Amino acid sequence: MTTHRPRRLSLRLPVRAAVVAAGLATGLVVAGCSATNPIQTEDQYDASDGVSITLGDVRAINLLVVTTAEGEPGVLHGALTNKGDDDASVTLTFQASGDDATAAPGTDPTTVAVPAGATVLLSGADGTQDGDRTVAVDISSTPAAPGDITTIAIASDLAGSEQLQVPVLDGTLPEYAALLPAS
Repeated sequence: MTTHRPRRLSLRLPVRAAVVAAGLATGLVVAGCSATNPIQTEDQYDASDGVSITLGDVRAINLLVVTTAEGEPGVLHGALTNKGDDDASVTLTFQASGDDATAAPGTDPTTVAVPAGATVLLSGADGTQDGDRTVAVDISSTPAAPGDITTIAIASDLAGSEQLQVPVLDGTLPEYAALLPAS
């Protein structure tokens, strides 16, 4: 003969519900972290050895000086980008080390015309590279030794001027050896 057994409630359903609830709670907590922390890929930063500065609509990007030694000829590398609707004129002046007056690239400060919505590359030669205009910014006598920094005054006709500490590098690293000024 068979006996009647009382029916037990299955524990599977409450356990599943608890697992799902825990998963949802974990998802909400993790999603909440990104709501209060900034997205780092949206932050502007200098991805290379150079430094950057913004003057109004003009941004000087990845500026660095390449030379063989202090007092020797050098070249300023980087780029100037104008995100504005008006053409800009940017003047770059190298500050001499010590108590000397301003030491300019060549005999005068270098002034670069940056058209609206355009980028001008700063290098050792005038011309065109990948569709962008290049302008030579030569330094007759580099005011700092490789491994040090030098001060550059950057002035925009549309947004004033700033001083910027720019690194001075030499050809020790292979990526900079080709950028050294011609002897």
